[in-house]
Amino acid sequence: MLWDYFKAKEILDKYGIRSIESRYVENADDAVKFSQSKPIVLKLISEKELHKSKAGLVKLELSNEKDIRRAYEELASKGKSLKPYKIIAQKMAEEGGIESIIGGRDDPQFGKLILIGLGGVYVEAFKDFALRVCPINEYDAGEMLEQLVSRNVITYKGESRKMLVKLLMSVSKLLVENPQIKELDLNPVILREKSYDVVDIRVLE
Repeated sequence: MLWDYFKAKEILDKYGIRSIESRYVENADDAVKFSQSKPIVLKLISEKELHKSKAGLVKLELSNEKDIRRAYEELASKGKSLKPYKIIAQKMAEEGGIESIIGGRDDPQFGKLILIGLGGVYVEAFKDFALRVCPINEYDAGEMLEQLVSRNVITYKGESRKMLVKLLMSVSKLLVENPQIKELDLNPVILREKSYDVVDIRVLE
């Protein structure tokens, strides 16, 4: 079962994992109000379509009222065949940064596993990821980063290594302490030299 987005966001908050500011919107007026004249993203969430970007259910960089209203109506139209659905508005992440994926799943043989790698479209294109059995410690998290071909890119040549180690350990703890979670997908996580934003959250129970 797919968790409600804000139930998933709440558990990330509990473990100190920062995610982008978001809100469900019931209509185009709500979306415009949420934007406060700043760029936003609109996403349609439905259990019938888990790959939102591939299905055209994500509208990026909506910077004015006309674009927001058009995007909302387009998503609402697509949602007619994906009921029940919800539309979520999010603040745009800061410019720049590297897209990564951090995930976890329940393996019948090994138990909880945690993964990190290049995110967005790159996770399937390059298959550059590291996998470990939970729980992990600081050494394990560091080894995961060292395993990545993209380690210098993801860690900004090591500058964000401590931040990422801490983030991986937090995700591992979340997975271990919540056995009902069968799958966790944080993709993309926008990594910067001194900060990050979890942009999309998917939790399956």
